[in-house]
Amino acid sequence: MKITFDDLKSLLNNILVKTGFAPDKADLIANIFANSTLDGYHSHGVNRFGEFLKTITDGYVQMGVEPKRQLALGNFERWDGQLGPGPLTAHFCMNRAIELAKKFGMGCVALQNGSHWMRGGSYGWQAAAAGCIGICFTNTEPNMPSWGAKEANTGNNPLIVAVPKADGDIVLDMSLSQFSYGKMWQLDMEGKELPFPGGYNADGELTTNPRAIVDTRRLLPTGYWKGSGLSILIDLMATLLSSGRSTAKIGEMEAEYGLSQVFICFDAKQLNSDDRHETLVDEILTFIQSVAPVKEGGTIEYPGSQTIKRRAKHLKEGIEVNEEVLAKLQAMV
Repeated sequence: MKITFDDLKSLLNNILVKTGFAPDKADLIANIFANSTLDGYHSHGVNRFGEFLKTITDGYVQMGVEPKRQLALGNFERWDGQLGPGPLTAHFCMNRAIELAKKFGMGCVALQNGSHWMRGGSYGWQAAAAGCIGICFTNTEPNMPSWGAKEANTGNNPLIVAVPKADGDIVLDMSLSQFSYGKMWQLDMEGKELPFPGGYNADGELTTNPRAIVDTRRLLPTGYWKGSGLSILIDLMATLLSSGRSTAKIGEMEAEYGLSQVFICFDAKQLNSDDRHETLVDEILTFIQSVAPVKEGGTIEYPGSQTIKRRAKHLKEGIEVNEEVLAKLQAMV
């Protein structure tokens, strides 16, 4: 079924207000989930909304709490999220990193006791919209084997990097598994296979069957041993900067919460004039897109370019949403 962005946001907002969120908090969370869906990331948009609410009713995520600052060292700050709703806390931390960057040229905020931030790319787009080069990452529960391991002993720790651009920001949003769990859940729901092998089945064979990989929890790291190494370093950086829980400690808990996250911003205006910034970005993108595509009629894309196309298409034509998912949401109002 198709639904407009405004109608989807209104539906989510009404559910959140009914759940007990203050109107301003409900509006911000609804906007984050609706925009994720608008951009084509249903796996961390409408398809994940019910799970987000369940973390609240199960008591893992706390409503009505605010982050508390624990440490301030110039342009570096450490905050305690107090297990508040992940999208709210992450949006707050990125906004604080932006404020520090505007003051000092760059800013870094580390968060302990965070909750799942849903689509990490939301905060990359947030930084870029504020004219900042942004980097953020989070650790997770153990949900991926490190290279050479048979059992999950590291996280697929998402990494986001964003660069502002006048006619369309550049945003990389990647988990450190070849495919995120959210993407595999979405493809399984749609009865589709992965386009490339994403992990191992119960027989230890590489497979494109998303359900088989989810069941074994034997995901392929992005870039094999390189992604495995990066996932370990992101866990180390997030844990040390936040003085929070590591993936190992999160894995000892009954659910995935109390995560460690980091948000970094550089104020692009203080690094280069607007013209210089755009000239350098265009130089790189022009070179990237100057080669011939493998397939005739194909296009050379870069991080965020396809997201911008999907966003425009869905604003014009409406957003396709799974009928069962939409019916469940409508029943919550």
